[in-house]
Amino acid sequence: MKNKLCLVLILFLSSISLNAEELRISINELSKNISKYKIIDVRNAESFLNGHIKGSINLPVNLTYDNQRIDGKIVKPNKIQGVIRNLGLDINDEIIVYDSGIFYDASRVFWTLEVYGFKKVKLLNGGFNKWESEDYPISTKVLKVKQSNYVASINNKRLSTKFTTQIATKNPNQVIIDARGYNSYIGKESLAKRFGHIPKAIHIPAVHNLEEKDNTTQLKQINDLKELYKNVNKDKKIVLYCAIGRVASTNYFALRELGYNVSNYDASWKEWGNDNNLPIINKSKVSN
Repeated sequence: MKNKLCLVLILFLSSISLNAEELRISINELSKNISKYKIIDVRNAESFLNGHIKGSINLPVNLTYDNQRIDGKIVKPNKIQGVIRNLGLDINDEIIVYDSGIFYDASRVFWTLEVYGFKKVKLLNGGFNKWESEDYPISTKVLKVKQSNYVASINNKRLSTKFTTQIATKNPNQVIIDARGYNSYIGKESLAKRFGHIPKAIHIPAVHNLEEKDNTTQLKQINDLKELYKNVNKDKKIVLYCAIGRVASTNYFALRELGYNVSNYDASWKEWGNDNNLPIINKSKVSN
């Protein structure tokens, strides 16, 4: 009987580890193991040069977009390959990503790295603001790195497109989540020429993944995230979108931690809402 109970416990714990994985790291944990990781600061170059976590390299979040003014489409393989090589990053590196603490930009870079094949990426919970506020050491030194031989390849399981999102609207085995604010979802506001949301999309705003704690923005605890997504079927593929694939990356990160099969639609509403050939619902009479 005792052996059977042990076996059941082992199987239970194994199922937990397969379904969820902690992809965040605390300020304290990083400070104790800082030499173990490649650390990426995703703030702009000016902020980086004014002070960053010692040993960080700078990958400004704007470099993850093909053309941010048009839509949120992810940077093309040939460009990201050059960027990553110049940062000295290899596919098997253990990487920590951080922004100022808003989480959206760090999540965007986290998602981009996963799209381009990196499998050992974590986010610093609290970001640079929390690191600085707790008086951990800051550096202005720019690290010299040796160029890597990274070759770009796309993990299509993590990237949704206009075409695959169209399929998701008709596939009962896929769930679409709109991560924008409420007014955007119901059609009162829009960054595109049309107002409303993608058919079948449910609404879970990106901000609901976050909480204010110790005067900084941090990701909610795992149990709170489980509660947030309790009605989302874990057996289905999840497609996320927002305005330009930025804030939805926060939902992407949370769902990755919870063990969901999830992808992010990069061009998001900026593309979908501007294409008159694509269906929308809850269209507002407001025009811009």
